[in-house]
Amino acid sequence: MHDDTGYAYGMWIVAAFNLGIFLFFILSFLKPRGSQEWRSMGVVTAFLVALFAEMYGFPLTIYLLSGWLGDAYPALQPFSHKYGHLWVVVFGGSNWAWAMVMGLSLLLMLAGYTLLSKGWTQVHAARGDLVTNGIYAYARHPQYTGLFLVIIGFLVQWPTLLTVIMAPILLFSYVHLAKVEEQRAETEFGDAYNDYVRKTPAFFPPFNQWKAFLTVRVADDEVL
Repeated sequence: MHDDTGYAYGMWIVAAFNLGIFLFFILSFLKPRGSQEWRSMGVVTAFLVALFAEMYGFPLTIYLLSGWLGDAYPALQPFSHKYGHLWVVVFGGSNWAWAMVMGLSLLLMLAGYTLLSKGWTQVHAARGDLVTNGIYAYARHPQYTGLFLVIIGFLVQWPTLLTVIMAPILLFSYVHLAKVEEQRAETEFGDAYNDYVRKTPAFFPPFNQWKAFLTVRVADDEVL
């Protein structure tokens, strides 16, 4: 049997609090307007529910893995919060591995939040006009890029069976939504939007442009 003195779950209030905070933040920058957008946001909500339920409520993935691997499970206290980080366990369970996993996930999520915030700020300032400069000069859908980075960051920090299954569905949902939005933009802006599409990637700019992508000051840009 595993030592259960390190059990650090059953914190459903904490799970609900984190769910509320992250949903509030994402909804602040990605406000659904139509049925497709609400369906996509529903997938995001389901992903976050699954994530925080396992992070603070009941560690289903850890339970299944420890039951399957038995004594081969490389953590002495699989139900302590530290060993809920599966990547930490995979890389030996050391404090160094924990710091690396947490550091990488934090960088990904901060980059994602930056793109979500800057994308929303620039679109809001445009008041319905076509935006092709600032952060939108590097990607056509920087807010969705930001959401993707946040989701990847969560998968690095706390992968679970359910979130690993749901993540591709979530990504597909927003890729499809982006295509629908582009059809609307093409109808509204015509050749100007088609020219923009031809020279600007949808989500991820070239690697050598990422520093500028993340640090561009959108407040100083004019809408074109």
